Amino acid sequence: MASVVFLRAANVGGHQTFKPSALAKELAELDAVNIGSAGTFVIRAAMTPAKLRAEFNRRLPFEPELMICRGRELLDLVAAEPFADVSGGEARRYVSVLAKRPRKLPSLPLFKPEGDEWQVQVIGVIGSFAISLHRRVGKRLIYPNEVVEKHLAVAATTRNWNTVEAICKVLEGDF
Repeated sequence: MASVVFLRAANVGGHQTFKPSALAKELAELDAVNIGSAGTFVIRAAMTPAKLRAEFNRRLPFEPELMICRGRELLDLVAAEPFADVSGGEARRYVSVLAKRPRKLPSLPLFKPEGDEWQVQVIGVIGSFAISLHRRVGKRLIYPNEVVEKHLAVAATTRNWNTVEAICKVLEGDF
């Protein structure tokens, strides 16, 4: 089955910049598909995570921090409809891919800041994915990834739910 590779902290604020579409072309023999500009790739060739890491490390001008999961894990996540019972109003849906499972989970849902002015609501953890909602309230922007990393005590990289759905379309062969 295919793998999905997520780069953490790449192409953000001029930090660890690269061209994802060019990298996907370099990875053509792995049947790589680039999704967006944040560093998200579907690798349809069967490979171990260790070999995938080596391929990315060899081709990028920096040492990337990678989160790698099996495509089946994302397909199962989407099929589970983690946002089905959530009413977030104007909130956007996000998934954080965790570097490893947290040793201990905080009480969920977790609101930051607490109260009616929350910007991030972590609603659950499913396997190696943290599920959250985000909305812009107030002057200081709080991003889901910083809340997830701080409160779950693991490295993570966060993508919009639309990106996860786009990944699943590629995994299902629906271009």
